[in-house]
Amino acid sequence: MVIGMPALSPTMNQGNITKWRKQEGDKIEVGDVICEIETDKATLEFETLEEGYLAKILVPEGSKDVQVGQPIYVTVEESDDIEKIPADTSFGGDHKEDESSGSAAQTVEVDAAEQSPVMSRISPAAKMLIKEHGLNASLLKASGPRGTLLKGDVLAALKSGTALSSAKEKTAPAAPSPQPARDSQVHSQTTSPKSGTFEDITNTQIRKVIAKRLLESKQTTPHLYLSKDVILDPLLAFRNELKEQHGVKVSVNDIVIKAVALALRNVPEANAYWDNLKEEAQKCDSVDISIAVATEKGLMTPIIRNADQKTISAISSEVKQLAEKARAGKLAPNEFQGGTFSISNLGMYPVDHFCAIINPPQAGILAVGRGNKEQRRLL
Repeated sequence: MVIGMPALSPTMNQGNITKWRKQEGDKIEVGDVICEIETDKATLEFETLEEGYLAKILVPEGSKDVQVGQPIYVTVEESDDIEKIPADTSFGGDHKEDESSGSAAQTVEVDAAEQSPVMSRISPAAKMLIKEHGLNASLLKASGPRGTLLKGDVLAALKSGTALSSAKEKTAPAAPSPQPARDSQVHSQTTSPKSGTFEDITNTQIRKVIAKRLLESKQTTPHLYLSKDVILDPLLAFRNELKEQHGVKVSVNDIVIKAVALALRNVPEANAYWDNLKEEAQKCDSVDISIAVATEKGLMTPIIRNADQKTISAISSEVKQLAEKARAGKLAPNEFQGGTFSISNLGMYPVDHFCAIINPPQAGILAVGRGNKEQRRLL
């Protein structure tokens, strides 16, 4: 079986292999975690649905932007079958499977006396090296079966220096026209960047999707912003009462979640989303509040489901658990997919007012700023 990159969320079309939990030759059982995959939402564990042996890893650990359906590993039923798979077989690892098949697995028969099935001309490992060093693949010599360029071919070219010279020839700019020495010196002093003054930071898969989805939301979803100052005294008094009389410690945000949930229950038209296919608003049966949680990899929105039916203390406990899992990248799909309304709270920062972007397909989001002490004159 050739197993392809799975779609671990409805919006996932590519992912990163962050860690292989099984190695080539390992026995695998149904439910075993094969690898960890960074999706557009979180880093999730990918469990196998087959038993047998992990015969070959096609995509190395650390690979990024692996398309859904692209072969990532091969399994066999018996350990003796591992030796029948040619070492440099890629199984089409550089190509996506037919998206209409809807399957991430493909059955391939391999005969030890034959070469591998239809495969890519460049192995995944070789492709990564070419991209990393900016090489021209057409100028490299391939030694693999059917003209496949292997990782060893690229390393050999890098060692000999031929690959570097090829890259320089490919990217060398045209010779500049002669200029007076004074002009050249001035131009060099004013435009030449200083070495070591910047650092390229690789974007996570989550941040890429956040940027894409929020840009799409801002461009395609009509945003109407309404703002209002509220008096927090009753809320803070209620919070202190819970703590002093009942021993219940909750945050301002926990009370805001409960208040929003009750408001949505009382105004069900706001607890809805727009259905593009039916071109009409769809009311939601439950009140599920998405809460924005900042993590090192990006913004996550775990969900407090049926928030209108839960006590504030239950909401507080659930928020802490979900926030901890979000920061650890351990949220399950059902814990962040869905939601009928979002809350983004920056009250812990010196932010008085901000405009949050709607999280599609939801229809609304509440942006909460900090609380300030003010002296009010009674009339």
